[in-house]
Amino acid sequence: MAMRRGTVIIPEPKQAPVGSSAGSDETRSSDQGQRLVTEFSFLLPRGYVDGSGRVHRDGVMRLATARDELIPLRDDRVRENPAYLTVVLLARVIERIGGIEDIHAGIIENLFATDLAFLQDLYRRVNTEGHTRATVTCPSCEHHFAVDVSGGRLGES
Repeated sequence: MAMRRGTVIIPEPKQAPVGSSAGSDETRSSDQGQRLVTEFSFLLPRGYVDGSGRVHRDGVMRLATARDELIPLRDDRVRENPAYLTVVLLARVIERIGGIEDIHAGIIENLFATDLAFLQDLYRRVNTEGHTRATVTCPSCEHHFAVDVSGGRLGES
């Protein structure tokens, strides 16, 4: 499964040479921007089963903002049970699971524990490390290589 990623171009700051105009056309056109990945596709290990029995496995999670992490702290469900923070937070940053785009706490509550743990790990990876890759070592030959831990069939990482 190919990973879908949203990107935003962030221009790199460039210092203008001494005596030149910082806003010249040459300076603007030669700027090379860095790409910031803001959305990460994933494939749930088990999948969300909706009311009609359909299984939804593929989805998209976006990077969290400070607001995403602060708003749930005012939620009464989180105040009563701090463990519920995970549910509210994931509901804010998951854009889609299968054909479901209206992601809310009720959907996250009904995920299998395996899928919840997977999404918690994915959230941590994309928001602290900025990617979904992990470096692993082959136990037989000790070769180091990177795998994409966002899901997919074996051998497609």
